[in-house]
Amino acid sequence: MGRAVTVDWGGWALFGLLATTVLTCVMIAAQLAGLSRLDLPLLLGTIVTPDPDRAHLAGFFIHLAMGQIFALAYAGVFALLGLATWWLGALLGLLHATVALTILVPLLAGVHPRMASYRAGPSSNAVLEPPGLFGLNYGPQTPVAAVAAHLVYGIALGVLLTPQ
Repeated sequence: MGRAVTVDWGGWALFGLLATTVLTCVMIAAQLAGLSRLDLPLLLGTIVTPDPDRAHLAGFFIHLAMGQIFALAYAGVFALLGLATWWLGALLGLLHATVALTILVPLLAGVHPRMASYRAGPSSNAVLEPPGLFGLNYGPQTPVAAVAAHLVYGIALGVLLTPQ
């Protein structure tokens, strides 16, 4: 019979928040360094409020919640494999970045109430530009910054989580 698979629930709860905070900080640092115009807290927060100041706060917490969901997936993979290492975390981070940049971020234009769609004409009153594939509409270095941030996220979880 196979071994029982148990998720590191305590590690997931704590380290998921930590890794998401670090990922967000890397993305903000890339924005402040002029490498990307992608402002995740603003982008996510303007889904729920038009006020940019409130959007930053709301978006940070939305991103933390999303990070916890992804951290649960990482913890589940580590538990299933019985292995959590920096390199496995990095591989999952690369997969995570690929899914985010090719599926999740481009889909925002279709559901975000304050983002122009790809078909919006000059009459659109949207305040946000759609990110485009790989987030390239927010700068040519945006994919590099996003991949780096997700690698840091995955490596942090691979190092800090313990498969049970």
